[in-house]
Amino acid sequence: MRLQRSPALAAVLILITCVCAFYTTAAINIPLEIEQLPTITAQPPSSLIAFPFDESFPMTCEAKGNPRPEFRWTKNGQEFNHSVDPRLMKEENSGTFVIPNNGNLTEYQGTYRCYASNTLGTAVSQDVEFIVSNEPKFPKETLDPVKVDEGQPFILKCDPPTGIPPLQIYWMTISMQHIEQDERVSVGLNGDLYFSHAMEKDSRTDYCCFASFPRIRTIVQKTAMSVHVKPRARRSESAIAILERRPSLLTPPGVQSEKQLVKGDDLELECIPGGIPTPKVEWAKMGLELPDGAEVENHGKLLIIPRADQKDSGKYMCKAKNPLGEAVHYFTVTVEEPPEWVSEPRSQLSMIGTDVLIKCSARGTPEPSITWRVNGVPLKDSPAANRRIFDDTIIIRNAKASDSAVYQCEASNRHGSLLSNANIMIRNLPPMILTKDGEGYFAVESRGVTLHCNAFSSPPSTITWSKEDSSESVEGSRFKIHDNGSLEISRAEKSDAGQYTCLAKNTEGSSNIDAMLYVKDATRIVVTPEDQQILKGSEAQLSCLAEYDESFSHDFELVWEKDDIELSFNDTVNLRYFVEDSVLHIVNVSHGDQGVYRCVARTPVDQDEASALLMVLDVPDAPENLVLSEHRGRSVKLTWIPGDDHNSSITDFIIEYEENKWEMGKWRELLRVSRNQNSAVLRLHGHVEYRFRVYGVNSVGAGPPSKPTEMYRTPPAAPDKNPENIKIEGHLPHEMDINWEPLLPIEHNGPGLEYKVSYRRQDVEEEWTEHTVKRHSFVVKNTPTFVPYEIKVQTKNNQGWGPEPRIVSGYSGEDFPSTAPDDVAVEVMNSSVVKVTWTPVHKDKLRGHLGGYRINWWRLRSLVDSKKRHGDKHMLTFPGDRNHATVPGLTPFSEYSLIVMTFNGRGNGPGSHPINFKTPEGVPEKNPVFRVTDVQRHSVSLTWTPPSEPNGILTGYLLEYQLVNGTEEVGALQTIDINNPKTSKWVLRDLEPLSKYKLYLRSCTTKGCGPVVSEECTTDLETSLASVHGGISTQGWFIGLMCAIALLTLIVLIACFVNRNKGGKYSVKEKEDLHPDVESQGMNDDTFCEYSDNDEKPLKGSQHSLSREIKAGDSGDSLVDYGDEDAQFNEDGSFIGEYGPRKEKRVSAEIKAPVQTPA
Repeated sequence: MRLQRSPALAAVLILITCVCAFYTTAAINIPLEIEQLPTITAQPPSSLIAFPFDESFPMTCEAKGNPRPEFRWTKNGQEFNHSVDPRLMKEENSGTFVIPNNGNLTEYQGTYRCYASNTLGTAVSQDVEFIVSNEPKFPKETLDPVKVDEGQPFILKCDPPTGIPPLQIYWMTISMQHIEQDERVSVGLNGDLYFSHAMEKDSRTDYCCFASFPRIRTIVQKTAMSVHVKPRARRSESAIAILERRPSLLTPPGVQSEKQLVKGDDLELECIPGGIPTPKVEWAKMGLELPDGAEVENHGKLLIIPRADQKDSGKYMCKAKNPLGEAVHYFTVTVEEPPEWVSEPRSQLSMIGTDVLIKCSARGTPEPSITWRVNGVPLKDSPAANRRIFDDTIIIRNAKASDSAVYQCEASNRHGSLLSNANIMIRNLPPMILTKDGEGYFAVESRGVTLHCNAFSSPPSTITWSKEDSSESVEGSRFKIHDNGSLEISRAEKSDAGQYTCLAKNTEGSSNIDAMLYVKDATRIVVTPEDQQILKGSEAQLSCLAEYDESFSHDFELVWEKDDIELSFNDTVNLRYFVEDSVLHIVNVSHGDQGVYRCVARTPVDQDEASALLMVLDVPDAPENLVLSEHRGRSVKLTWIPGDDHNSSITDFIIEYEENKWEMGKWRELLRVSRNQNSAVLRLHGHVEYRFRVYGVNSVGAGPPSKPTEMYRTPPAAPDKNPENIKIEGHLPHEMDINWEPLLPIEHNGPGLEYKVSYRRQDVEEEWTEHTVKRHSFVVKNTPTFVPYEIKVQTKNNQGWGPEPRIVSGYSGEDFPSTAPDDVAVEVMNSSVVKVTWTPVHKDKLRGHLGGYRINWWRLRSLVDSKKRHGDKHMLTFPGDRNHATVPGLTPFSEYSLIVMTFNGRGNGPGSHPINFKTPEGVPEKNPVFRVTDVQRHSVSLTWTPPSEPNGILTGYLLEYQLVNGTEEVGALQTIDINNPKTSKWVLRDLEPLSKYKLYLRSCTTKGCGPVVSEECTTDLETSLASVHGGISTQGWFIGLMCAIALLTLIVLIACFVNRNKGGKYSVKEKEDLHPDVESQGMNDDTFCEYSDNDEKPLKGSQHSLSREIKAGDSGDSLVDYGDEDAQFNEDGSFIGEYGPRKEKRVSAEIKAPVQTPA
């Protein structure tokens, strides 16, 4: 029932709408525990096509409600009881049934609708059309041949069968060759094959139309058609002119037509002309330009506007033109729309006694019609006193619980329909909180958290939140209660933790739940992974260290992701990945490891993440697609496509070649080009077959080479170069040897390589003498000795001569110098160096290139020993032209002889007359032997041998010593001058007992003292018995004393033996302490003296004593000082008079050193 619109009623409607808006909800989700209307939750699509290859076809219908809905179906508007058909498969508690593909589906074809009902109402699904496709077939027919005159247009009809779209048409021959299409021949949208004009080549008997239906995987073929084109006689130009025809349109017919399509479909307009010459087709939109995106296909005959909409409506024109005229057709295009919701009816939950508005409106072209139903029944068949329809709105006044129902609104036009169910529930309900009671929530400090309280009631409830049994609602800027009842706490603090209570209250009652809030420390990554560039094959390490709330110690996890995919460390695929101490290790990095790695530190309440980019560096990949072009004999252009540089820019490309004639299989570098080039022109040698390859170089290294090119053969040519490094030598006086570096085989440029050697004397006028050889050397015979020549060497092969050679100069063979240097003189510089001078040999006497001068010398004798003896000969070479030289390393105080000679490339010339000379005295050499022979409590005995080379007349020795007891400051250096060169022994006396001394000895001549030799020793604690044995062993009293000691020792031994047998003990250590072994003390490491010849200087901190000369008559050499002129010596020469009566002697106070005596 429809009412006329009136201003008063409109005002009432607006007021009711405002009131209802307060009590209704936009979209309700009623808990299933509450009695409610059925709601369709799943339904089939608007059409269901029965493809022959599908096993079954489900007709889906699912719904929810309380009580549980029951289902029924209609087919083509009539009841359809699917439960009684045993062939249909059904599901329990569901409206869905399945149609099996048993080969007989035609009886199920139709339009279905599902109804879901309970005691409160009925919900309705949209219509679904079940389409059973018949197999498309062309009719069996006999087609007459098409006969047409040459130049006439004609059409071959396809008339494809109907089937499931899309349809695709192909024109082919019996042998499956496509009919070639162009501006003259084309296939229309209807599948026909159009010919603008016939030609003789169009005559054939196997034109076949193939219709393809891809959705049902079917292709069908029409009976082959035959075309016979009757040619025209071409006897004159007028006959040719007759063939020309004005344009005409083969399709579409007439001057104008209308085109309707649905918004979103592609607009396709087609004009196929006939005529000679073949007309060109132009397209235009009347009054406007063609829309953006418009496309012209099929050689200009088809205009396509993809996804057309309202703005593409209008008038279009196609024009076919050739030189004889034009043909025009106009299209009136209308773009229509299927229904589209403007205001879709919404489910509502309203209170008893309120007014309910249900609004439904849609738009479309043509205008959709609106149909209302309630519980699946047309509204007119289910009247209600308090329900009225106003335009597009249903109004239910003073609604009661019995007014609860499912209202259906359906909007339809010729392009489709829309159906919407609106559940209208009229109920008063106390609050029901759907959120679980006692729910626990975890918050992170300084972050927000939301506590939920989802309440359902009618009318809507008022929600309040309180904390810790407080009746007052939570307050503060950080607390916000949302319309859905949730409590949002922003920037949570530790003090916010505790128990919260949500209270939902309306006019029908109240309900409450508790919630527990826990506030935790935030999870934070403190050590983040860093971006890395790493070489392939090495190991990458990414660090990630996080801090988190300690209560989550068992729930914390650190996860690694690569390119948003979590890495698993437990499978065999990622054996190269492992985590150790919060560090991700990637072993043997490959290209596949490159990417973004994300570290995720996660607890049950929050997480933090950090990422890093890992870039894998490697040598460049091999270049690809090598192409040889611009072949120009001995040059060719090579182009390539660079390979991946693997994150390190390519710096160079290296071009290599391989030739198959001289060094097959060996690749050599030909050219190096910069990174911004991907081509190069290659200059090549002649008569060679080449292959080329390229590889790139970056900072990591050289990459693999590309695949080689095909072989490229260059034509033969004359040589490009002449030999290099020409050498002219003369090994014999009357010959000249000419040698050069031969050309490499690849440089021959062709067969038959030879060398032309040309030479002539440089100092006289003469013609070139020429010889042609194949080897790379030539000997010129019978030349004068050492004269200058000019030489040149030129290459030649079967193709011609090489470039003009350059001229080089050289000399013929050398001979030995013919004379010796004159005026040889020797100037003695010092005891070991002399200067030798001479007059150089004239160049005419050299007979070759001057090599320099040589000095030979030998020692005749030492001036210490008058006996002559020739020493070894020595030689020094001095290159170049000179007249003096210095001869070092001579032995002082010796007589020498020397000669001087010159030499050239052939050898030495004669020597000069020998010159004898003498070297002055020098300092002696080092003493070869210097050692300590005896060590006492206060003295040390020394012995030595004179130097092997005194280098003069020995005048004596310089003996020095000092105390070195291991402290940093050593004792003063004491000096003794020994003026007797024949002295070879000495005794140092008045030394400190058990002290370490450093001893130094040097030999001296009038020129000074030589290098020092040194020795170390340590004095004894007590006087050695061995040293006094020789003096007293012959005295009677001493013999008696020794016998008494022996007897006493025997008695003590017997007593000890007896005591031991009685159980007593004898302390060996105690005896050793009481009776030390003198001999063993003498062998102690501290007193064992070793010879040393490398301590050339006194120790640091020593001071020299006042020097003095000890004369032979009254010095320490005198035996009178000891009071016994008949003093005796041991067999080893040691003096023992120290133990006899001694006569004191006064020593000068200025001399700090004790008086010493020679051994």
